[in-house]
Amino acid sequence: MTTLALIRHGVTAWNEEGRIQGRADIPLSPKGIAELRTLRAPAALAGATWLTSPLRRARQTAELLHGDAATEDRLIETNWGAWEGLSTAITNPRAERLSARGQSGLDLRPPHGESPRDVQARLRPLFADLAVRGGAFVGVTHKGIIRATLSLALGWDMAQKPPVKLRWRAAHLFDLKPDGTVTLLQANLMLEPRA
Repeated sequence: MTTLALIRHGVTAWNEEGRIQGRADIPLSPKGIAELRTLRAPAALAGATWLTSPLRRARQTAELLHGDAATEDRLIETNWGAWEGLSTAITNPRAERLSARGQSGLDLRPPHGESPRDVQARLRPLFADLAVRGGAFVGVTHKGIIRATLSLALGWDMAQKPPVKLRWRAAHLFDLKPDGTVTLLQANLMLEPRA
């Protein structure tokens, strides 16, 4: 069995402001760093190989929770194109207009950006590669990556609310197969207080 636990990065200033980050390389905020210094990875993930998105906020999170982690480019956040840096209050009406034109859920694509379906196409080969390697992995990544993986695992079309409420100070554990398929083993394996 090959497992991959996905953990979202800590809080950034843009998270605090309600702005879409996407590929913008925003570091953790002082609040995000302080919070992560009080937490550690769940004991159930001991011995796993750690990977991280190349973006600073994910690399900093991996460092604070574990130490060294290998960079894995395919774990980078969704490219939100023209929406990056904008407030979610601004982009929600735009997303509603795209949805009205039939571009929603897995096919929601901001101008010059990626859709969740594009993200899934990027992730499937990663999942297959890890399954061939075998073992346990932890990936420090982004909300868009975790949601796209959940969609693959549960057949969720992303046009409706997720079938599982994800918490963001948690690991989400998936089983990987060599053909790139993924199944959810456990959502919300909470980060633990540091002793």
